[in-house]
Amino acid sequence: MANVKNAEKKIKQIAKRTEAHTMLKSTVKNAIKNTDKAILAGDKEAAEKYLKAAIKALDNAKSKGLVHKNKVDREKSRLAQKVNKMEVK
Repeated sequence: MANVKNAEKKIKQIAKRTEAHTMLKSTVKNAIKNTDKAILAGDKEAAEKYLKAAIKALDNAKSKGLVHKNKVDREKSRLAQKVNKMEVK
C-alpha cells in the first residue's frame, strides 16, 4: 500500500484510467465481432452499419493510444474488404 499522499492519488488515477481503457477495448472488440457476425449471416445492411461503428471505435482507441495505428488500419481494411465482397440479397 502507498506510504505517500501522492502515491495514493496515483493509485486512484491508475484504477480509473484502467477501467476506462478496459471499457473502450471491449467496445472495439464487440464492434468487430458484431461486424463479423453480420458478414457470416449474409446481412449486408447490418454489416455496413456495424462496420461504421467498428471504424469509429477503432479510431477512438487509436486516438487514445490504446491500439497501435497500424493495427487499427489493418483491422479496418480487413473488415471493409469482407463487407465489400458480400453480395446484396
